[in-house]
Amino acid sequence: MQPFPESVCQAIGNYVYRLIDPRNGETFYVGKGKNNRVFDHINSKIIDAEDDEGLEPKLERIRLIRNEGLEVIHVIHRHNLADDVVLEVEAALIDAYPGLTNLQAGHGSNAKGPMNHQQLMAKYALPSLDEDIEEKLVLININAIDDQSNISAIYDQVRYAWRISKDRACQADYVLAVVRGVVKGVFVADEWSKASRENFTDLDRAQNDISGRYGFRGRPAPDEIWKRFVGSAGKRITNEKMMHFQNPIRYWNV
Repeated sequence: MQPFPESVCQAIGNYVYRLIDPRNGETFYVGKGKNNRVFDHINSKIIDAEDDEGLEPKLERIRLIRNEGLEVIHVIHRHNLADDVVLEVEAALIDAYPGLTNLQAGHGSNAKGPMNHQQLMAKYALPSLDEDIEEKLVLININAIDDQSNISAIYDQVRYAWRISKDRACQADYVLAVVRGVVKGVFVADEWSKASRENFTDLDRAQNDISGRYGFRGRPAPDEIWKRFVGSAGKRITNEKMMHFQNPIRYWNV
């Protein structure tokens, strides 16, 4: 793939791009960059099939395309963007294309991503979480669950399995479960352990071992703490320092 010459790099500045599978026209990756960043993925060294254990989904897709004698289609979706705008455009495209191989969500997607009318009403009609909090917290962004009043379901989802600093997590007074910028649960973590089937025999989805990830065993926080952080239906996070962007883990006072 021929790279951009310097004159083109200077002209296009920051851009957002899509990688497309020529076999079905499906967009499988969205990214941002400058200069020749868009070609870094396409020109990456793709290892042979027999050696591809653990190959990330994006590179695996590229390898499969190349194995059929085809080339990835690349599209510069928007270019010459300001630094803050490029993040928003990338995030909007990631939200718009389901099934991407991106390992992380777009910037601000958890807080400002796609929501229907009822979700928006539920989120912005809720009271705000206090911004001046003295307790040490770990805030973990979890997927939306069908029944957000089911404390057991929230607990099972928030407690396993995260790429997290165990030392910092152990210092926290509480673990907050966050769904799209709203605190839906608060728990006391009694013990953090490596994410494995052996350590979490009571959790059906626990695997034999997930390298570098941890989970906790604990319990719902006392009623007065639950009321402060969650209330009757959840509390909105308005402090940017507590908000989740691309990383599902946030620390507060830790």
